[in-house]
Amino acid sequence: MSANLLVELFVEELPPKALKKLGESFATVLADSLKAQGLAAADAAVTSFASPRRLGVHVTNVAARAADKAVQQKLMPVAVALTADGQATPALLKKLAAIGVGAEVLPQLKRQPDGKAEAVFWDSVQPGATLAQGLQKALDETLAKLPIPKVMTYQLSDGWTDVKFVRPAHGLIALHGSDVVSVQALGLTSGRTTQGHRFEAAQATVSIDSADSYAAQLCDQGAVIASFAERRAEISRQLKGAADALSLTPIDDDALLDEVTALVERPNVLTCAFEAEFLAVPQECLILTMKANQKYFPLLDAQGKLTRHFLVVSNIAPADASAVTGGNERVVRPRLADAKFFFDQDRKKKLADRLPGLAKVVYHGKLGSQGERAERVTAIAHAIVNQLSMATLPYTVEADDEFKVLDSKVRQAAQLAKCDLLTDMVGEFPELQGIMGGYYARHEGLRDGVAIAIEDHYKPRFAGDALPRNHTGTVVALADKLETLVGLFGIGQLPTGDKDPFALRRHALGVIRILVEKNLPLELPALIDAALPTFGELVANPSDTRQALLGFFADRLAVSLRDQGYSAQEVDAVLALAPTRLGDVPKRLVAVRAFAALPEAASLAAANKRVGNILKKVEGELPTEVKPELLQEAAEQALAAAIAEVQPAADLLFEQHDYTGSLQRLAALKAPVDAFFDGVMVNAEDPALRANRLALLGRLHAAMNRVADLSRLAA
Repeated sequence: MSANLLVELFVEELPPKALKKLGESFATVLADSLKAQGLAAADAAVTSFASPRRLGVHVTNVAARAADKAVQQKLMPVAVALTADGQATPALLKKLAAIGVGAEVLPQLKRQPDGKAEAVFWDSVQPGATLAQGLQKALDETLAKLPIPKVMTYQLSDGWTDVKFVRPAHGLIALHGSDVVSVQALGLTSGRTTQGHRFEAAQATVSIDSADSYAAQLCDQGAVIASFAERRAEISRQLKGAADALSLTPIDDDALLDEVTALVERPNVLTCAFEAEFLAVPQECLILTMKANQKYFPLLDAQGKLTRHFLVVSNIAPADASAVTGGNERVVRPRLADAKFFFDQDRKKKLADRLPGLAKVVYHGKLGSQGERAERVTAIAHAIVNQLSMATLPYTVEADDEFKVLDSKVRQAAQLAKCDLLTDMVGEFPELQGIMGGYYARHEGLRDGVAIAIEDHYKPRFAGDALPRNHTGTVVALADKLETLVGLFGIGQLPTGDKDPFALRRHALGVIRILVEKNLPLELPALIDAALPTFGELVANPSDTRQALLGFFADRLAVSLRDQGYSAQEVDAVLALAPTRLGDVPKRLVAVRAFAALPEAASLAAANKRVGNILKKVEGELPTEVKPELLQEAAEQALAAAIAEVQPAADLLFEQHDYTGSLQRLAALKAPVDAFFDGVMVNAEDPALRANRLALLGRLHAAMNRVADLSRLAA
């Protein structure tokens, strides 16, 4: 007999930031265990429930007993199990006794090959687990595997027994259809009763009739929306409705929405407001304090500006909500007043006046203070401006941003970028570092380009974040990230496995995105070389640090490109040449993809791989001079002529950064290359002929592999 199964664990309020994962894990692990035991079908529908005071799961078509299963068990090698005349050895009889059978099963044993030898096997039928047995095992596994952020210890009602769990548990439901399944967990025995909403429930204790009536009964009698997803959707619907009534938009924050969903069992969205005078404070400060401290949803106007209205997700729905809205408005007022006070106090002192204080702020035990860090960032930023001004590709800046002016702005922004770390606002809200520096810089009347650079120098902060908006911010952001990477690599603080406490992978991806998306004419090795000297003796092995960083960047770049949809072959072909100017990489990838689509591509890639293998085996220095008089075979003469015709045009297009055109010119080499390998012996006995043919192949290899290593495209 099969029926739907419902399991609920009723507990005290669960940690809201962990509830979503706890609910998903509870449902998934329990259902997977039932499926593995044959109690539930592989395609059984699994529904998760998670509210502030409960974890639950509904699984469809769960059997009362699993089907019996044929089991074949290897006992031991024949040489150990049987004597020379085929009788059972004491070892075999002992093994049979250990598995619960006797000598009477000897005629049923089988001899079967087992690798190079034979072994004795016993075929038996394993009775299927009852639901009570299987569910007990599944429940034990589920509780053991829950991703509990912090375990607490509490006593059961007997006053002696200690239990360890995320929160004290007070109830357990296990219903198979309408029947209670007898299981135990955390000192509880299963039943069919649970508790509804603390204040809104029609009846405090809800007796669940069947597995399928659980959600509806909890909603109707207990005033609880048990499903996390349904409760989240209901909050979203109410937020939109309340905002639409004011022609405003609630802040978009999935993490906040998840957290609020984990705080309420029956959501009720209410509209509140604060005094307009607080809008003089930067909106980032107000939004952060409302979200982080109060779990409110600020409302924005059509231009994205903060308004005085905000939304509260209440867990109660009184007939007169004025007490709730009034209470929330009173609570938020001191928070906003603190933000206004911090903002007013911070503006009384200039950023530059805070600069000496950075010397007292430790950046890293081995890398000195934030003041020393600011000096290094300034020096690196200055070096980057010099590299831009001398780049072979022109880098155009605004009319008022000639390189001397740009250098002046960059120096000022780099020196002041960390000063807001000493402000009261950033001390209260570290998430606002950089942002507040920009506000304070504007208040002081600093050049707008400098203020924007201070605000943007942490960008991109995360995947998908915007890049710095101006040249000054771009340079300072690069310098800041390079200083972090070079310094921490220099003292051996490399990421290991999943551990990356200094977010060095994110910093490297930030450097990559800036160089690539802004197409900067900068060489990555030169940037590292500019940063290394600023650390002096702090970096003991500059050469090793440089190599480690280049490898780290290559790995991050490869991952990033694959995430963007390029194939592993395409990425491998381009990065095999270790391009130093990352702004070129997307163009090279586009060229490789276009080349791979040509009918000649497969043959040329295979030939290129063959050429590379031949050249690798050359002992000593590779010959470079091709002597026309030694080109004896028609095929090698034709190949030399084809290279002479194709290479100049391909090289010209390469120098113009038209990589697609450059590779497509090489398609003309297919026929002469094929003919060469069909009719010419490269390793001729005559040393002069052999050297000449190797030189020809070397020229071919060089011509074909300027954009990418085409051999990596070979199947």
